[in-house]
Amino acid sequence: MAWLGDLGSAVLGALYANVALVTVGGILAAIALVLVGRRLGWFAAARRHPRRSIGAVAAALAVALPLGWYLASPLVLSATVDEPAPVIAARPSPSVASPSPAASGTPRPTAATSPEPPRPTDPPALIERSGAFRGSDEFHFGRGTARLIEVAPGSYVVRLEDFAVRNGPDLYVYLSPRADGWTREAIELGRLKADTGNQNYAVPAGALDDPAIARSVVIWCKQFSHLFATAALAD
Repeated sequence: MAWLGDLGSAVLGALYANVALVTVGGILAAIALVLVGRRLGWFAAARRHPRRSIGAVAAALAVALPLGWYLASPLVLSATVDEPAPVIAARPSPSVASPSPAASGTPRPTAATSPEPPRPTDPPALIERSGAFRGSDEFHFGRGTARLIEVAPGSYVVRLEDFAVRNGPDLYVYLSPRADGWTREAIELGRLKADTGNQNYAVPAGALDDPAIARSVVIWCKQFSHLFATAALAD
């Protein structure tokens, strides 16, 4: 089904560039088809063989409706969400190593030989990586920022900020080990909530043992196996 994605890019790109011409041409083509059908007796034949006609129409619709939905949905559908940024767990207080008690009978150290007091040890910083979205082509645009945020040690959330993408059917969000797009090893984060706005997606527990393997955030159409947008992640 990937060819449908390429077809959608070409067709919808041409539609946007020539909206007026395409509208007039579509109306004229529909009128011409009706006139030709009447002259050739298509409507009379359909009335004589209703079962065959219904079967032919049903077969045509089975192909045309999914294709038409994919081609038309970006033009008529849009949604926006505005979720708050995820809450990041407070870092634990720096730990201080306790000095070992002096052995019995050991003389107390003088001021000249007193050891330095132990210094606090900073806990490891939580990780954050980010990148800007880019569309897969001129029609399938992508804008905004993707952030991979460690909200607690070993727990991650992907946040899309000031985000916008060309809408389409069956769009999902993935964390991909490739910087240039989707792969079968990508981690599915869930269905895209909206084509615009700020939104959060929790990474499944245990799915990301090493955040360095997450190279990009991807918007992917599962139904037609087509890439819509990618944000390569960097520290």
